Amino acid sequence: MTVTASDVKAARAAVETVARRTPMLSTRTFSERAGGTVVLKAENLQRTGSFKVRGVAAKLAALGPEKCSKGVVAASAGNHGQALAAAAAQMGIPCEVFVPADAPMAKVEAAREHGATVHVGGNSVDECLVAALKRSETGGLAFVHPFDDPAIVAGQGSLGLELLEDVPDLKKVVIPVGGGGLCAGVALAIKAERPDVSIVGVQAAACAPFPESMRAGKPIVATSALTIADGIAVKRPGGITLPLLMELTDEVVVVGEDATAVAMALLLERCKLVVEGAGAVGVAALLGGQVKPAQDGVTVAILSGGNVDAGLLAAIARRHENESGRRLVLLTRVPDRPGALARILAAVAGTGANIVDVSHMREGLDLHVRETAVEMVLETRGHEHAQRVLSTLNDEGYVAQVLH
Repeated sequence: MTVTASDVKAARAAVETVARRTPMLSTRTFSERAGGTVVLKAENLQRTGSFKVRGVAAKLAALGPEKCSKGVVAASAGNHGQALAAAAAQMGIPCEVFVPADAPMAKVEAAREHGATVHVGGNSVDECLVAALKRSETGGLAFVHPFDDPAIVAGQGSLGLELLEDVPDLKKVVIPVGGGGLCAGVALAIKAERPDVSIVGVQAAACAPFPESMRAGKPIVATSALTIADGIAVKRPGGITLPLLMELTDEVVVVGEDATAVAMALLLERCKLVVEGAGAVGVAALLGGQVKPAQDGVTVAILSGGNVDAGLLAAIARRHENESGRRLVLLTRVPDRPGALARILAAVAGTGANIVDVSHMREGLDLHVRETAVEMVLETRGHEHAQRVLSTLNDEGYVAQVLH
């Protein structure tokens, strides 16, 4: 089985019955940091929070009502299942989704809210695929693959058609790669019309089978799928998508977890966009230099999804605050006497730092019988201000250890 640029164009009508046309957003922050004109394709604002609804719409249209009469079933890291659940609910057909045990709860609950029966278990999307196929065979449900299906690839390619229409000076597109369906579809659409446009895929280093598979000319299975970019944590490239990426992409690069977290935080802080790890890897690659923006045109980074657990997003935001010097966590010792805590808090207050939290710690530390440890969480105005807080405490006789 294969898919062509003509299939992408043919799938567009079905896609537009479900998907919305997402905006192109300019960004001075990322353009200046990357060294070229960078524009964001905000698929995180797509229906169900990711591009996956495009492929699902095309696949259900290709199946038709008769083949879907007993329902549909899929395996997913979360976004595909959520998109299928929403589309199935719109059609009034049953839906079942198999997700890994560590799938983000936000995605799992969203699929359930759309009426899907969600089966949680397995260590990877690949294991869930086996379970979903078995369920399809025993229950007569139509199986909807998350990426390795011609109709799915064609549907995802509708995004590439929008880029051709919305960005006249398009020169490079940076695309997150999990199973490769989005990258393959977009590359098909763009290369057919504009072969000069560079297509760059980005994988999370913790689960990046495509670079090695492309060198070998056959699927190579990744050993791990543990990454905050869970939406692209696919351990094995598809039989359809791997040849397409080998033919159509100019390169596939990888980015680390820290870089992805920084990109997520900056997208939230500077662009007011909630983007999951999988959706942020393209921005991470541009900021980290793995991908150089086009020098004489527009580089588009596709933000493929925004379905991230609130707890993870909060942790990433706190981490960003720590690294930017706007949040300081200190551990120091004070005499265990009345007024000792008040004196150190007064010293901190005198620096203009905001005291968020204070805790006494008497266990697990080598303390004198007449002293106690104090942990303080402070809001500061950057690295210089944080250093001034530390210097003031040192001048007052407190030895402070920076914890974060």
